[in-house]
Amino acid sequence: MLGELSKMKFSEELFEEVKELWNKYLQHPFVKGIGDGTLDKDKFKKYLIQDYLYLKDYAKVFAMGLVKAKTMKEMKFYCEAIKGTLEDETQVHTNYLRYFGLSDAEVEGYRCELTTASYTNYMLGIATKGDSKEIAMTIMPCTWSYYYIGKNLFDTYSDTLESNFYKPWIEEYSSVEFKECANAWINYIDYLCENISKEEKEELKDIFIKSSLYEMEFWNMAYGE
Repeated sequence: MLGELSKMKFSEELFEEVKELWNKYLQHPFVKGIGDGTLDKDKFKKYLIQDYLYLKDYAKVFAMGLVKAKTMKEMKFYCEAIKGTLEDETQVHTNYLRYFGLSDAEVEGYRCELTTASYTNYMLGIATKGDSKEIAMTIMPCTWSYYYIGKNLFDTYSDTLESNFYKPWIEEYSSVEFKECANAWINYIDYLCENISKEEKEELKDIFIKSSLYEMEFWNMAYGE
């Protein structure tokens, strides 16, 4: 077992730590409701508003990663992440928000729920005090798990997507482009953490797990649990 663990990439070790939790995401009533199209639209509206506010601070964490990046290659990587968050990912949210009659300015006027604020404050705290590795750990569960969810929903419900109100959301997070984004972060983590000590690995795993737990709390908040 120890020999197998030593051969694993660090990203693979991280996934083993959270696999059980992430599989619980797939069974969450909010996520399943998106998949089969039965999710109450008012719950989705609440989620969109809170996720929009979340993504604002999420982009700030990327920006702090940009400041702390050591190479031009890393700086470009974080620049692309900021652009992807502020333009590509928020576009799906904006389109849905228009359906609900909300402008970006109106959404900006909403307050963060306690879960949203706690999650983003945790990430911003890590980004303020930590280095590139710690920043990557706190932001990665969101990107990676959303592809994990999106791919599962697409594979499970592809035959009924045409009539599903949540089709654009599922297609966004199961897309080739989003897969490439998630894989880029996975590769970046393996690059950053290639030769770190066992002690540092454990510290980074703790951050990754905490952000994954916050993801579950976010789904709970969105569903009203």
